[in-house]
Amino acid sequence: MKSSHTPARVFAAFDEPNLIAHAGLVPVVRLAERCGLPVLVAEKVKLDGVKNGAGTAADAKVMSVLGGMVAGADSIDDLDVLRHGGLPKLFGGVRAPSTLGTFLRAFSWGHIRQLESAMRAFTCNLAAHTGLVPTDDEVVFVDIDSKVKQVYGPAKQAASFGYTKVRGLHFQIVTVKTTTCAPVIVATRLRKGSAGSGKGAASLLREALATVRAMGITAQIVVRADSAYFSHKVVTACRKAGARFSLAVAVTRTIRAAIETIRADAWTPIKYTDAIWDEEDERWISDAEIAEIPFTAFTSKKKTFHTTARLIVRRVKRLNPKTVPTGQSELFAVWRHHVIFTDSPFVLTDAEPMHRDHAAVEQVFADLEDSALAHLPSGKFTANAAWLTLAAAAYNLTRAAGHLASVFHARARTGTIRRHLIAGPARIARPGRRPVLHLPQRWHWADDFTDLWTATGQRMQT
Repeated sequence: MKSSHTPARVFAAFDEPNLIAHAGLVPVVRLAERCGLPVLVAEKVKLDGVKNGAGTAADAKVMSVLGGMVAGADSIDDLDVLRHGGLPKLFGGVRAPSTLGTFLRAFSWGHIRQLESAMRAFTCNLAAHTGLVPTDDEVVFVDIDSKVKQVYGPAKQAASFGYTKVRGLHFQIVTVKTTTCAPVIVATRLRKGSAGSGKGAASLLREALATVRAMGITAQIVVRADSAYFSHKVVTACRKAGARFSLAVAVTRTIRAAIETIRADAWTPIKYTDAIWDEEDERWISDAEIAEIPFTAFTSKKKTFHTTARLIVRRVKRLNPKTVPTGQSELFAVWRHHVIFTDSPFVLTDAEPMHRDHAAVEQVFADLEDSALAHLPSGKFTANAAWLTLAAAAYNLTRAAGHLASVFHARARTGTIRRHLIAGPARIARPGRRPVLHLPQRWHWADDFTDLWTATGQRMQT
């Protein structure tokens, strides 16, 4: 690839009023409207009594923030991406970044809860309208995890140092997925930077599980989490909601004692790194093995909290014996152990890899930080909490658009969906007073864009 002209022969001018840079916003905003987002916000989010009229037209302001996020905005100033070229001819009610910043800063914690309620209802509508989460799969996985989002100014409310040793704000998310769909966010919560990973997890999980059931999902739910969420409160929340649990467990003295009771012939080799399938013996030859035993957890709590379930242990041969903690037995000198506490109904060889798939939640974190959650843009804690809630809604809306477009985009990263389907340039024409978007010839994803366009009730010009 090379330039076709010398620099002196190429000119540029910002003078075309009918061009837009994000044609994909048209079907995506239409999808949000069809799923009732503006109506839900108008009904549920009531910022009464705030100064300077910041609480008026909450529906238009939420749609403006969401539209900017879908287009790739990762700060309040970036929301100005909605005010260029011919976009005002396609959308009404777009607010300026300064207005949107004032709106976000007007939120109290009660208003955040109102916004979360609206977004939960919107997620249910989105799933029902697009089939984003299949309701006929036999098993649905609900994953909960948290991440410290680093910030760079001590003036940010609630920013502090936590286990990562960096100044930040600590947010939790809960996702739902099946073996045939990508994760969808069903709950979020922002906490101060020094909050423990599992703090408030049980209440957030209860809201998330209620949302999953409200989507019409009747399948068996398995809640997966890492060891920070191993608590009787999380287990109780799962059981009250009729869900199973699969929780990683730290290898404490009690757990080590339980592992040592596993018989030598109870270990089963599994497909793991560098594993080889032995055709003659019909088994894996591997440096990793799994076994299970019954175990009663939370025995230091009241008897009503004692929980008996399965302790699944995966052991992997140590490559460096120097990493063995002092005082460990020979068993722990040879093997590293990874432990799961679960009441999963699945057999051992299925239950263990199912839990490992919990790592899919890391891709959600990566997608969020590649878009709206690249920053927590405000100095006010509640404004950042509202931003997190809307970032999750923008993630779900983008993923729903990909689901309508093609099988590939249904599982693609949201950044890929944005590049292929949303950030497409177009020129607006009005033959016979009907707006027509003229898109580039030979656009590689034209068929996928067409499917998204028609799925939201619009027509292509023939």
